[in-house]
Amino acid sequence: MKKTTKKTTDEKINNVDEQMRVLAEEKKALQRKKREEEQEEQKQRCHRRGVNVEKQLSDLAKLTDEQFDTFAKKVLLTEQTKRIISEILSPPPATPRSAKPPKSDDDFNTEQLTTQGNES
Repeated sequence: MKKTTKKTTDEKINNVDEQMRVLAEEKKALQRKKREEEQEEQKQRCHRRGVNVEKQLSDLAKLTDEQFDTFAKKVLLTEQTKRIISEILSPPPATPRSAKPPKSDDDFNTEQLTTQGNES
């Protein structure tokens, strides 16, 4: 004769609680791994872009961090820069073949940049 043991309701509850605890730990570990992957991706992107900027403007390497911050504020925080980024991110809608082709990098207006705020 086979002896069967039924789990009590309390045992079932404890079992579910343990499963939930294990799943919560797994979720935290996965979230931590995702954050670390995103941080690594950001670090690599910043490095690639920084290298590209220094290649284009080699004198930037000579600037101190404070001087670079001033440069970045005067060049990057302008309406013209915001407009250029907006144009790059939002290409014009499709047009008939006879229409002018979309702008290339050389087509962007490169007139003298104006600074905003204090001239330090």
